Amino acid sequence: MEKRKKLVLIDNGHGVETPGKRSPDGCHREYLWCREIAVRLGRALGEAGIEAALLVPELADVPLAVRCARAASLARGRDAVLVSLHNNASGSGAEWGRACGWSVFVGPNASAASKRLAALLYAHARSENILGNRCTPPSGYWTANLAICRDTPCPAVLTENMFQDHRADVDFLSGEHGKDVITRLHCRAVSEYFGIA
Repeated sequence: MEKRKKLVLIDNGHGVETPGKRSPDGCHREYLWCREIAVRLGRALGEAGIEAALLVPELADVPLAVRCARAASLARGRDAVLVSLHNNASGSGAEWGRACGWSVFVGPNASAASKRLAALLYAHARSENILGNRCTPPSGYWTANLAICRDTPCPAVLTENMFQDHRADVDFLSGEHGKDVITRLHCRAVSEYFGIA
């Protein structure tokens, strides 16, 4: 029997017109940063021998139902996982906040595979020392009723890559080192998940 080909579906957050998804000073835009990291991650995974596909190549906001349908279509017959990239926020986005750091989420109906991928992502984020100042569940990941995780038929996680309303986090996200750290931790966790690390 032929082994199913591996595939990573990269969901790059919100669209250009989504309100409020930016730093208080307007310099950091979630849609733009997530799309850059999605491209970087796709390239890194390709170099590791893992095929990746961007779920939302458009700049416009694509409804969750459409994104989930795309994921279902692309994942059919493949050994696929989905990683949804986002930035977190602790308030309305109008003011700088104190919450900082990285986190990962699974859906309420998460499979054991989703939880394993989330735990691997957490372990790599912890090794990069970017977890921030909030408590983390013992599992290393949070559970939330997120449609992109809940309604996707393959293992799926959502990562909140630092806070876009925390000054130090935004500085980290904006720099080449921060972008490399975030890309690397995702690539390493996915590679380990697929047994390629």
